[in-house]
Amino acid sequence: MCRWLAYSGTPILLDSILYLPKHSLIDQSLHAKLGVETTNGDGFGVGWYGAHTDTPAVVRDIGPAWSNRNLREIAGHVRSPLFFAHIRASTGSSVQETNCHPFRHGRWMWMHNGAIEGFDRIRRDLALAVDPELFLSIEGSTDSELMFYLALTFGLEQDPPGAVARMAGLVERVGRERGVEYPLQMTVAVTDGQRLWAFRYSTRKVSRSLFYSTRVETLRSLHPDVAFLREVSDETRLIVSEPLGDLPGAWNEIPEGRYGIVQPEGDVMRHFTPRAV
Repeated sequence: MCRWLAYSGTPILLDSILYLPKHSLIDQSLHAKLGVETTNGDGFGVGWYGAHTDTPAVVRDIGPAWSNRNLREIAGHVRSPLFFAHIRASTGSSVQETNCHPFRHGRWMWMHNGAIEGFDRIRRDLALAVDPELFLSIEGSTDSELMFYLALTFGLEQDPPGAVARMAGLVERVGRERGVEYPLQMTVAVTDGQRLWAFRYSTRKVSRSLFYSTRVETLRSLHPDVAFLREVSDETRLIVSEPLGDLPGAWNEIPEGRYGIVQPEGDVMRHFTPRAV
């Protein structure tokens, strides 16, 4: 499995989140506490939005994040209001750059922790459901990227929650038709550069860990001495596979079968249910 984080809020240097926290994503690449694997060294990726384009920049590599000098260099110089970061532990697909997250299509980014069970048995059926024009953009061999292009096929750009629900519904239906009892395990983050959606769901109803940060104004009152909280806006949010530290009151688990939306008009959390296709 993998570990990931999504940040939205006041523009900050990437290393403020990737490297500086006590249990940063870089620390999790070696010492994950809540993942299936302790070590996540099968590649990494970072994607971010700049000031002058709607299309995100994405940097990925097959090596471990903890020793990558280029990532360290980038993180200390790139400032962004919205970015994704992902460290990978392969569930069977090749360790190659095109299999590293986040995945990008136009202005959209996607990353995933989990797996499609029995993917080798149902991969062809799922691939045939992707829009032929979109299929040409698939570069790698992961279930995660195929899930992204299925969601795009099912209307991600118009209705992200509905598209992800239809993707999940298709995976579960095809999986069960092929004898897979629990086809889907996922925590997914997706963004268009303005809003951020995060999903926690599994067929077994025992999903991988996922947390969101407490509202900044609440944390300021609890921890007035923490400089980072004085520097960011009230709208700043983090969604993470596991907490970046042990600051009391800072982290809240996203409940099973829910999705959250981080957006300018106010954050919301709703129930998530796969839809039949």
